[in-house]
Amino acid sequence: MRRLPIYFLLDTSGSMNGEPIEALNNALSGMINNLRSDAQAAETLWISIITFDREVKEIVPLTALETFQLPEISCPESGPTFTGKALEVLYDKVTKEIRKGSPTQKGDWKPLLFVFTDGKPNDLQSYAEMIPKIKSLNFGAIVGCIAGNKDIATKLLELTNDVVHLDTADSSTLKQFFKWVSDTIEQGNKSMGTTDNVSLPPPPSEVHIVI
Repeated sequence: MRRLPIYFLLDTSGSMNGEPIEALNNALSGMINNLRSDAQAAETLWISIITFDREVKEIVPLTALETFQLPEISCPESGPTFTGKALEVLYDKVTKEIRKGSPTQKGDWKPLLFVFTDGKPNDLQSYAEMIPKIKSLNFGAIVGCIAGNKDIATKLLELTNDVVHLDTADSSTLKQFFKWVSDTIEQGNKSMGTTDNVSLPPPPSEVHIVI
């Protein structure tokens, strides 16, 4: 069975401390449960979760959905947002983990990337250097999500045209966002083989598309 790898880059900097990180954990758990209810997704999806603050941590390596275990995600009380460093780690992981096709075996489907953050990168030079490298990986979709200040969306728009904005990072809003993420993944999973890129489904009212 060909795999559909899904990568999550999640901001765990100090501004996520408290209710936001608790809401993120709950929303991620709901998303995994939604995906598991889809028989096709259970067979093909592989998920990786990488968190970033002043450090970048691969908290779940690329793992089949059927054996995926979501750990409790935590964050420091304060600290910077090293998005560029996170993209460096992501690039290294994707180049090593994605199976390429061969005369005897079909490779993985194009991977999908979801980036969630509530702040601008504090390592702007590294971030700028990594953007063309990430784009060269030929993701089926890169979806960026900004929680809070909409003005910081400009940096994510350098990485992808598919950026959405959440007014807050509370439990209800994040639950709706990650439900939309699971819908996007399921739609992408069903369309693999008929299209190169994944079209995003209409978002719920809590999720605003940034143009």
